[in-house]
Amino acid sequence: MEPSLTPGNLGKLGMWTFLAGDAMIFGAAIAAYGALRINNPNWPVPADYLGITTPAVMTFILICSSFTMVEALDGVQHGKQSKFQMFMALTVLGGLLFLGMQAFEWHRLIAEKGMSVQRDLFDATFFILTGFHGCHVFGGVMYNGVLLIRAMMGKIPQAKAGLVEVAGLYWQFVGLVWILIFTFIYLI
Repeated sequence: MEPSLTPGNLGKLGMWTFLAGDAMIFGAAIAAYGALRINNPNWPVPADYLGITTPAVMTFILICSSFTMVEALDGVQHGKQSKFQMFMALTVLGGLLFLGMQAFEWHRLIAEKGMSVQRDLFDATFFILTGFHGCHVFGGVMYNGVLLIRAMMGKIPQAKAGLVEVAGLYWQFVGLVWILIFTFIYLI
């Protein structure tokens, strides 16, 4: 029996349920970051300490990949396999670029700034929040990569566009969460 909330797509209901739980986890983590930071005289000014250029480019890439995901979904919904595959490949590439830049940033911060999860609360919350998000991006890259491979094998026809829609919900969530993390950790 299909639920009336998401007719014809039980997977979408499952993804919305997962994302609701995940939003609570990220919300709690960001709130904990704020609670630890507020009135802490030893908290560094994040933009000065971390730098802003690399995370700003990462943000731009992730936002662009949200648009490519929308175009991939449009392609499969309208039976345009070449469009779907091209934009899904761009979405996966965007995720991989984001992860590569995150690895570069972490390496720089560890090597040049001596940051460590064990050093202080700022470092710990930074690595936990950005690392947890990075794990989500990795999961999304894998998810979208599998869909791309299946599409290249002819196994994602227009009739299965719901599979891509569910993946799109996840990918948009990952982008939205990063915008919040970027704002609270790097800008404020």
